[in-house]
Amino acid sequence: MTTRCGFVAIMGAPNAGKSTLLNRMTGAKLSIVSPKAQTTRFRVLGILMKGESQILLVDTPGIFKPKRKLDRAMVAAAWGGAEDADLAVLVVDAKAGITDALRGIVEKIGSGKRRVWLVLNKVDLVGPAALLPLIAELNKMLSFEHNYMVSAGNGDGVEELIAALAAAIPEGPYLYPEDDLTDLPDRLLAAEIVREQIFLQTHEEVPYGATVETENFVERPDGSVRIEVTIYVARPGHKAILIGQGGSKVRDIGAKARAQLGQLLERKVHLFLNVKERAGWDEENARLRAIGLEDPK
Repeated sequence: MTTRCGFVAIMGAPNAGKSTLLNRMTGAKLSIVSPKAQTTRFRVLGILMKGESQILLVDTPGIFKPKRKLDRAMVAAAWGGAEDADLAVLVVDAKAGITDALRGIVEKIGSGKRRVWLVLNKVDLVGPAALLPLIAELNKMLSFEHNYMVSAGNGDGVEELIAALAAAIPEGPYLYPEDDLTDLPDRLLAAEIVREQIFLQTHEEVPYGATVETENFVERPDGSVRIEVTIYVARPGHKAILIGQGGSKVRDIGAKARAQLGQLLERKVHLFLNVKERAGWDEENARLRAIGLEDPK
């Protein structure tokens, strides 16, 4: 039996739908999703078996103009994911079209020697007449090896893309057990699910001013797990918003995160949240390492 195994980097501008595509392809909630840009902060690996192929999907942070050390680390993680991959998939929001940010990404991807495929996403939101001219314009900027049109939201075109990737990755032995879905540790997964609820339940700058770390993850004799999570915020106002009146907001965040974690970990979860103010956390190397990022220097 000939097996195939390869890394596929999912790249693009913020909010192109990269995480939604990863989750759709793997059929599992591996990368957190919200309507806000820059939700993903570090590389997330999704392991997808298709026939005799093990496709290692690397969901990368959206590429944007960095301002903070956190931002620089996120962008470095995105480009690092592309450098290590056998193949890069550029996900483009069909509705947003060609933006200045996208032009910069295409130019940089084109300067490398990696294979690059174009995946036009959210095609269900755009009239068919606009799609082919958009693909033609993008291929003038960079000659893509293949072009695909999908909707990560409803699944259109995704199976065709998976089949093509399975055939395109190099021959080689599997790098992970066949029943694994991700290499993301449960501790990091717990923190990410809490952070997703912060994105969904708070607004404006609060989600971007917060980071989440799992302090304790303890297996209990009855098969359940006790998880203690700290939410660090940069400003006193953010702490007040996250806690809410009488602790109502942090309770809602905890309840929804607990339910999701119970499904993902397939066991009862006892989740405890603590909110702490820590000005400048987004410039601290220790905080970046805790969420899976390296110091961008």
